[in-house]
Amino acid sequence: MSFYQFLIVLKARKKIALFALLVTVISAVVISLVLPKTYESSTALVINYKGVDPITGYSAPSQLIPGYLATQVDIISSQNVALKVVDKLELYTNPDVLDSFYEATEGKGDVRNWLAGLLLRSLNVVPSRESSVITLGYESNNPDSAATFANAFAEAYIETNLQLKIEPSKRASEWFKAQVEKMRFDLIVAQKRLSDYQREKGIVSADKRMDVETARLSQLSQQLVIAQSEFLHQKSRQEAVLKGGVNKLDSAVLADPIIRDLKVSLARSEVKLSELAERLSDQHPEYRAARSEVRSLSRKLASEFRFAKDRIRSDVAIAQKKIAELESAIEVQKQVLLGINDNRNMLDIFTRDVLDAQQILSLATQRLSQVALEGASQESDVSVLNVAVPPIKPSKPNVVVNVILSVFLGSILAIAIALLAELLNRRVRTEYDVVQGVGLPVLGEIPFSKPSTKRLMAPSRKST
Repeated sequence: MSFYQFLIVLKARKKIALFALLVTVISAVVISLVLPKTYESSTALVINYKGVDPITGYSAPSQLIPGYLATQVDIISSQNVALKVVDKLELYTNPDVLDSFYEATEGKGDVRNWLAGLLLRSLNVVPSRESSVITLGYESNNPDSAATFANAFAEAYIETNLQLKIEPSKRASEWFKAQVEKMRFDLIVAQKRLSDYQREKGIVSADKRMDVETARLSQLSQQLVIAQSEFLHQKSRQEAVLKGGVNKLDSAVLADPIIRDLKVSLARSEVKLSELAERLSDQHPEYRAARSEVRSLSRKLASEFRFAKDRIRSDVAIAQKKIAELESAIEVQKQVLLGINDNRNMLDIFTRDVLDAQQILSLATQRLSQVALEGASQESDVSVLNVAVPPIKPSKPNVVVNVILSVFLGSILAIAIALLAELLNRRVRTEYDVVQGVGLPVLGEIPFSKPSTKRLMAPSRKST
């Protein structure tokens, strides 16, 4: 069918088409007027999202904000929020609501969940594409009820948002409390271990004791040097005494005043005896007395020399013993210093354990305080931008929109009915219908001569 034939069919079936269009428009108008009026009230919510994790304290990337808004839309449309609205408005106490519940479900299920489901059907949540604003709308047959339910959903959502915000902080706070208690116990154990070790080793101040013991080792080393010098001196005296006799040995080596005096007296007596020998005979009493004195002094000197050798031998032994004692004392002192050093190392380990435990406990306590404050916060990051108010005009049905739609749909329906009627009762309306129906060429055309009818003629054709 060509467009020309299509127009001819519509013209021929214009009554049916106009009737169908008129019936559609009238039906839409009647239905729009008969349907109960629906009012929609909306409130606008601003999401002040900062994206701070309550446990780590880190900020979330800004790219996650669109996903956050979508999450908030799902929260608003959740059963949890709807149940809060039901409880806030105490809808389950209304006898009419209970009758409707028993009539619809025959008493099966929970009336609160049933009411929450009904409320969610009339809820419309639309997030803004370029901002953090969410529009929350509610439809109802009563304008006051629409505003009441819209505001109730906003309040319930704010409560739920705050609850979801502080619940992780509360759980984190409980976890941190347990960890802080454990860390405090570990600190007490570390401090006790440090105190027990100090008490066991008698450590008051490791550094001071180290200085004292080091000074003592230095004194012992100095005493050892002096004792070694004394030993060498006594040893040299002993060797000198052993090599020479009393007459050949210098009295200064023995360092004995008695021997020195005896040697001086013996020398005088010998000089005196020599002088007497030149003048007197050996039988002279004076000579004999001088010789007797020389012999007596010689015997005394020999006796004192033996005593001096014994004293030198004893001094050498004492000096050697003192060196051995000092060396032993120095070795013991070295071991004491090594022990103090080991104690100080262990003390440093225990002290470091205490300091680490204190630092960890301090950090955990600070984080606990922060999380506890976040868990105790009653400030939500959602603000009401516009409060829902009862609408003046109903949102549904919209008569103008419905009439426009009915005209559009009625036109389509009218065309379809006209074409269907033409298909059910086919007529010859143009020369093309004759050509297509009979299969013969058109020889001529007689126009319709009714004055009131417009002539609709196709170009005449002559067959050859």
